[in-house]
Amino acid sequence: MGEEGTADTGTSGIHWLIDPIDGTTNYLYRLPLYSVSIAARDRDGGVVGVVHAPMTDELFAARRGGGATVNGHRITCSDQRVLGSTLVATGFGYLPERRARQGERVANLIAEVRDIRRLGSAALDLCYVAAGRFDAYYEQWLNPWDLAAGELIAHEAGARIGQFPGRDEGEPAGLLAASPGIYDEMLALLARS
Repeated sequence: MGEEGTADTGTSGIHWLIDPIDGTTNYLYRLPLYSVSIAARDRDGGVVGVVHAPMTDELFAARRGGGATVNGHRITCSDQRVLGSTLVATGFGYLPERRARQGERVANLIAEVRDIRRLGSAALDLCYVAAGRFDAYYEQWLNPWDLAAGELIAHEAGARIGQFPGRDEGEPAGLLAASPGIYDEMLALLARS
């Protein structure tokens, strides 16, 4: 399954998810924060995930039960335990009405955390949580190929991964990846914002 609309059913039991350019707008504007994301899943979840950021020459990788690395060096998520000191990443959808809703949530969160960043690549946001560069990342309206590799990498680096509820009926749940020490508080904050 890939962002370009291709999906074929195989017989191996392995489901590949590929995003050839995660952070397309960054790529179009020649901003260096985009990536190639490849993941394999089976019925139990992520098996392997790789995210390559060509402009920063970083290769994030993980396999189930094997930990996470960047350029071959082991990484772990932050040990942040204070919500007010948390550096949070998020993203915004392409549709204006979704961005407006996401902006409202940011406005409700900004006074509760250290600061909020928006890089433009969900895969890199998740890898940055894995490497301890962000303490938390949340976003709604993600596609499976946006998060499959990064989610496994963050999980294998020790981050907690889960969902937070949409604000209104019909609004989808969002993804939250965070340091275990602030996960519950961050989840509660997202649920009420």
